[in-house]
Order: sequence, then C-alpha cells, then structure tokens
Amino acid sequence: MVTIIRTTNMVRLSFLRALLNDAGIKNEVFDSHISALEGGIGAFPCRLVVADAYKLSAERVLDDAGELYDD
Repeated sequence: MVTIIRTTNMVRLSFLRALLNDAGIKNEVFDSHISALEGGIGAFPCRLVVADAYKLSAERVLDDAGELYDD
C-alpha cells in the first residue's frame, strides 16, 4: 500500500475516495481512528492509500481533478 494523500479534511477525503471509486480504484483510509480521538485539532492527518499497482492511476485521477496535494 502506498499513501496518495494526507489530509485532515474529512469532507475532502470523502470526495477523493468517490473520485477513486468511480475510476474503479480500490482505496483505504488509514489513521482515521487516531484522527477522531484527537478531537479535530488537525494534528494527525488521515492517509488515503491504494495498492502499489494503482499508484500511477490514482495519481492521474486526482491530478486531473486538481486534487493531488496534501493539506
């Protein structure tokens, strides 16, 4: 698994996952539990990850949407 995006914005994370799902790219969110426990202060971003084989495809989908950046 490789990290594509790190973000503390849960709405954006949902949008990014929808983009990848629509493209047929399976994805997972790591660190969502610690992010919820820290109380929303933004100290622990969630990681959007995909399988190594889908890294380039996922980056292309997110780049085409103008969403290939960490926040």
